[in-house]
Amino acid sequence: MRVIAIDGPAGSGKSTIARHLATELGVAYLDTGAMYRAVAFAALRRGVDPGESDLVAAIVRDLELEIGPDGVVVDGVDATVEIRGPEVTKAVSAVAANPVVRAELVRRQREWVASRGSAVVEGRDIGTVVFPDAELKAYLTARLDVRAGRRHQEVSDLDYDAVAADMARRDTVDTEREVDPLQQAGDAVLIDTSDRSIDEIVADLMERL
Repeated sequence: MRVIAIDGPAGSGKSTIARHLATELGVAYLDTGAMYRAVAFAALRRGVDPGESDLVAAIVRDLELEIGPDGVVVDGVDATVEIRGPEVTKAVSAVAANPVVRAELVRRQREWVASRGSAVVEGRDIGTVVFPDAELKAYLTARLDVRAGRRHQEVSDLDYDAVAADMARRDTVDTEREVDPLQQAGDAVLIDTSDRSIDEIVADLMERL
């Protein structure tokens, strides 16, 4: 099984780089962040507070979740667009801090990759927890203003300052949570994407394989 692990904070370019790298290698691509967003979406849809650990844990155990190149389906509902909305974005950190949710999704992530044989997997704990023996680990980062600018372009109906503030909040929550915090694996290559092109970064990673 061939696994390339891409980690980093929101707006660092993980999804874009991971998708391009997967295409170059001709392997599957998995956005694990979408899985946590899917759980948050399911909780909100059922009227459950994302901070209610036991209730959210009960949801994730029987959640029907399909992740593929065409989108995300949650309990039979196409949630591809909704999981990127502001409501889910605000709720996802609380869901991701839930140890039961993390354990269940890590199990599903490993099964997803095993069923496909090889994949580029991106998230926040891929190189440290999900696939610690990955062939290549990369930790992407960028200046906060650059990351906020990228996210603001994606969700233009939100104020830039609000996006930057929420991103800084998520950085703190993700790096300080007790279970599987966001951190660079000791053997991961660190790449600052602030002033580099997608093609340049992908070429850099390809050379390391």
